[in-house]
Amino acid sequence: MVELFLDGGPFMYPILLLLLGGLALVVERFRSLSQSQADSDGFMEDLSKAVKAGGSKKALAVCEGHDGPVSNICKAGLDKAGKGADRVEKAIENAGSLEMAFLEKNMGWLTAIVAIAPMMGFTGTVWGMIGAFEAIEAANDISPAVVAGGISQALLTTAFGLVVAMIIQICQNFFSYLQQEVNIYFFYFLLIIFPLILVLLNNVNSILYLD
Repeated sequence: MVELFLDGGPFMYPILLLLLGGLALVVERFRSLSQSQADSDGFMEDLSKAVKAGGSKKALAVCEGHDGPVSNICKAGLDKAGKGADRVEKAIENAGSLEMAFLEKNMGWLTAIVAIAPMMGFTGTVWGMIGAFEAIEAANDISPAVVAGGISQALLTTAFGLVVAMIIQICQNFFSYLQQEVNIYFFYFLLIIFPLILVLLNNVNSILYLD
């Protein structure tokens, strides 16, 4: 593999940098989205029990005990629980927008890598073909042995660029799926959290409809 990489010529190095950068972003996205899903698991149940047991203060403690977008949205609403329904709704909307932006963080860079890696490979292909024709001109011979090096370099850069793009594209599609799952939960959560805050504002003790 190392030998093939070296035979690919100078354009293999920027393609390798794209791969390493893409994998770093993949790890970051995986950790963030996994944390978001973990935060969602059981959160509503814990929140419901806390509100029944101690109202907004207990619920706020549950939010602070969970680290993720859903709990952050809830905390933003609970922080405004004593300042009126309009302030609560605005706080939830603002927090939701911030968390949605966080979920989409770095996805644009993954898209850029998917697009750039094949183009870098194709550029290396052109470079290799130029080298092959220069070798023909220098040797004044069109035998396979003369052009084999340039053609091999051309094919290697194309192959490596396409492989990098496919790896990052697969990861990006998986993250898009995870993001859609979290977004669906967001909408469900926002349909419930605002009525919950209103219950707290009106000092209603029973919220059994959340179970």
